[in-house]
Parts: sequence; C-alpha cells; structure tokens
Amino acid sequence: MDQRVSLITLGVDDVGRGRSFYEALGWRGQQVEDTVFFQAGGLAIVLWGRSALADDAGLSGEGEAHRFGGIALAHNVRSREEVDQVLDRAKQAGAEITRAAAETFYGGYAGYFADPDGHLWEVAYNPGFVLTDDGSLVLPDFGSSEVT
Repeated sequence: MDQRVSLITLGVDDVGRGRSFYEALGWRGQQVEDTVFFQAGGLAIVLWGRSALADDAGLSGEGEAHRFGGIALAHNVRSREEVDQVLDRAKQAGAEITRAAAETFYGGYAGYFADPDGHLWEVAYNPGFVLTDDGSLVLPDFGSSEVT
C-alpha cells in the first residue's frame, strides 16, 4: 500500500448545508447526485450523507453506530487487483475488513477496512478518477459545479 490518502469523505447530516459552508470558505464544489466533491491539492474532500457512508462501509448493522466516527479515508489504486492486494495486506497487518471488495455503483471496485483503532479506510479503483505518477488524485469535471 503506497503511503498516501486519495480522498477524505466526511459523513454529514445535511449535504446542502455542508456544501454551502465549504463554498462560503471559498472552496468550489461539484455535486453529483447526493455527493459533493472538492479538489484539495492532490486529494479530494467529499461530503456524503452520514448514514449512506456508514452503510457503504458495512457499518449499518445493529450495534455498529457507536463505531462510526463519520469520516472515511480513501486509498485509490490503479486496478481491481490492487484493491484485493491492499485489503489482503491490511487484513494480514491486523485490520478488520468491514466490507469485502465488490463492484460499485460508479463502475469501480472497492472495499473497506478498519485499523486497530476503528479508523475506516476505503480501498478503491475508480476508472473515472485520474491518479498521477506521484499518486495524486485529480477529479474529473463532472459537467458543472451546479450539477445536482
């Protein structure tokens, strides 16, 4: 696993309110359905509904809510095979796989693990995101910052 973070997803109670807040700080976001993406240097900050993020990470079961801090870090990779390799290595290092790798709604492949302190990491291959040679993530132009 390369030493980098590609995305930080913040689970928010109100995506519109969150977007307004960050845009008031001077950030420019792109909304795609119920998710807002902000390019932040070589990584992205993503706003997504808190319960949707918990569900996506495999933490929606009975008694799981106490484990979810509302933030997930993402490590994007260049292939589906690399997703499996990173998840296997994380498990061998002592991580708990909270959601096994699987095809995603956006045409990619991803899974989640929790480190020994419960911090969530998504390991994802997203064919729509560019990873530069140094591992920086570049968001695509989703069409318009006004897309809803």
